[in-house]
Amino acid sequence: MKIDALRAGVAPGGLVNTTEIKVLICYILKSVKEPVPATKLCDLLFYEGIANAFEVSDSIESLLKNKNIVCVDEKEQTYTTTESGNNVADTLKATVPLSIREKACKSTLKMMAEIRNAKETDISIVRNGDNTYITCSALDNGNPIMSVQLLVSDESQAISIKNKFLESPSEIYSKIIDLFTNNN
Repeated sequence: MKIDALRAGVAPGGLVNTTEIKVLICYILKSVKEPVPATKLCDLLFYEGIANAFEVSDSIESLLKNKNIVCVDEKEQTYTTTESGNNVADTLKATVPLSIREKACKSTLKMMAEIRNAKETDISIVRNGDNTYITCSALDNGNPIMSVQLLVSDESQAISIKNKFLESPSEIYSKIIDLFTNNN
């Protein structure tokens, strides 16, 4: 196999063949079934050690030029596959190791959940004198359905709470409702 991609940031076993990177992108976009932001996908594949971010970016441009993918939101730079891209994903997916495909899809799905959760929440961290407060709100159509304000020890703890809240605001909301309505 000809190595034609940059190795910088690619873990052993990661993709260094641009054709494989293009196939993986099509496979991810087809599997996720929702538009994915290009910059986030580049960062994700780089941080996971799957592929070089520059090569991912170039591959996205090439796939776009060849009409394998299409931009569905210019402002957010989100992409999805076309029928041609779906055919690439179906036909050539075996050229990318299963472990890489699974890792990339799992990471992308997690990233997309975090993006959705961030849109459905409002979180603020405020210092007031010696005190640090975090307010976490779950939103429905931009309106808060739940807000919780906590006094925390420091900004580090606030960030930890913020990250935990962003993982699953609906689960936290459900647990709070259960606590308030449980008759036990």
